[in-house]
Parts: sequence; C-alpha cells; structure tokens
Amino acid sequence: MANPHRGEVELVLDGQRHVARLTLGALAELEQELAEESMIALIERFEAGRFRSRDVLAVLVAGLRGGGWQGGAGDLLTVEIGGGASAAARAAAELLARAFRGAA
Repeated sequence: MANPHRGEVELVLDGQRHVARLTLGALAELEQELAEESMIALIERFEAGRFRSRDVLAVLVAGLRGGGWQGGAGDLLTVEIGGGASAAARAAAELLARAFRGAA
C-alpha cells in the first residue's frame, strides 16, 4: 500500500499493484528525459492542464523506478494501466504534487 506521507502513489499495471515515488534520483532521470527547463515548469504545465501524454509517461516511469520497478518507458506502452489514461494522468499529477508539497 502506498504511503502518501512518503510521496508514494499506487499504480496498477496489468492487475498488479506497484508503488511509485519521485525520489531525487527519479527526478533527475525525469529532468533528463523531458529536457525541461525546470521541474517547476513541468509542474506548472500539469497544473494548467497543458501536459502531454509523453509527460505522463515520463513521470510514471520515473516514479515507478523510484519505487523499485525495473522497467522502462517501452514496458508501459503495452501494459494495461488500472483506470486507463485518466488514472495515469491523475497518478502522474499526484506524484509531482507529493514530491514537491511545501516546496513552493
């Protein structure tokens, strides 16, 4: 079960529960993947609803890897995400919110 106080979010992939968390290493991986100006710029895109599916995928991969998952972006292309695309977007937004709560 995910612990929100640790910044964790639960994600279901092909019926199996996973814990995702944006650790410092996962955030560094995310910055490199998206080549974003700053993490704040990415957060602002999510808050404004201007995120892309690529953003969601990158945040989920980074979060899952921060939670110990060994997969990559290619692995998420073929799995069924519990709740579909809208649940994936919500999970990505929640990961960012939990990683940076109180940081602003």
